[in-house]
Amino acid sequence: MSFELMALPYAEDALEPHISANTMSFHYGKHHKGYVDKMNDAINGTDMDGMSLEEVIAKAKKDGNQGLFNSAAQTWNHDFFWKSMSPGSTAPSGDLAAAIDKAFGGVEEFGKAFKTCATGQFGSGWAWLVADGDGLAVMGTANADLPLVQDKTALLTCDVWEHAYYLDYQNKRDAFVDVFLNNLINWDFAQENWENR
Repeated sequence: MSFELMALPYAEDALEPHISANTMSFHYGKHHKGYVDKMNDAINGTDMDGMSLEEVIAKAKKDGNQGLFNSAAQTWNHDFFWKSMSPGSTAPSGDLAAAIDKAFGGVEEFGKAFKTCATGQFGSGWAWLVADGDGLAVMGTANADLPLVQDKTALLTCDVWEHAYYLDYQNKRDAFVDVFLNNLINWDFAQENWENR
């Protein structure tokens, strides 16, 4: 059973002017699809055929199969990234807002911590807001790594690989992260992940 490229939760131009349809067509249609295709090529006809994506990631990690881990984890990471954004970004509310206040001292301070993490990630990787025990934390991961294999629950993520922003922002990762924080975060998705942790 092959995995399919996740359908975007919005149109490719829905995040404009913050992320262009041109960037989305390459990032989603080429990069993300490429990870899905490579993963399928690696698992078709093996004992992993029929496993969930999370099971494939765990097995690839356990077996030291770095190529398959990269493809599977990047498939998961991108699925999660698209859901972490919304054309109609709002503010956090309810239990999540209270947890952000407790962990960071407010949304503005969370934004500073998240930006420091995202812009400080050397090379390619991801910045995450995660549930860590009963609280919240910001963490970065390199390349395809993800909180799932570190016993943490991801709430939202920002892709800081250059292909995520270079066509729109060139080398200005900080500008892209600002746009993500101020205009794109899907706080409803983060709230759902917080409630279901």
